[in-house]
Amino acid sequence: MRHSKEAPEVNAGSMADIAFLLLIFFLVTATISSDAGINRVLPAECPTGDCESLKHERNILRIVINNNDGIMIENEQVDLADLKEATKAFLDNNGDGTCLYCNGNKFPNASDNPEDAVVSLQNGQQTTYKQFVAVQNELSKAYFELRSNYAANVLQKSVDNLSKEDLQKVKKAYPFILSEAETK
Repeated sequence: MRHSKEAPEVNAGSMADIAFLLLIFFLVTATISSDAGINRVLPAECPTGDCESLKHERNILRIVINNNDGIMIENEQVDLADLKEATKAFLDNNGDGTCLYCNGNKFPNASDNPEDAVVSLQNGQQTTYKQFVAVQNELSKAYFELRSNYAANVLQKSVDNLSKEDLQKVKKAYPFILSEAETK
């Protein structure tokens, strides 16, 4: 009897097929998490090409998130918890007295009415995404509460029972005008 010094080999011809099938299986069955984004509608293009409209300084609420995630409104440091109420007070101010549904205090340094009010949001290069989204959420909450109050007080309906026409009225009463561009 002869003993060979060579070790027996395993046929690896089908290993590539098995690896490919396992790869396909895991790609099909694995769930891929998607990042939560910010739901915003971008403004339409300017049809005339010259769309620089001058806003009165009192109609612009300047919010800045600095590199340390600090929030400043008009150069004053505020907490994230106070941002919603400050935004609501600015938007609902009714400085010029033309807003019949506004409940503001008519401060001379806040917005004329919700249709003219612009929220300017700027952030530093080191601002974290988490803080940016948190600020966006607070701004959205402020607009939602103002719109809910309008629907309840003016339209006499809850937010859940609004028709498409009513929803358009609510959005027109408190338009969400947010600028992330650098203001002059």
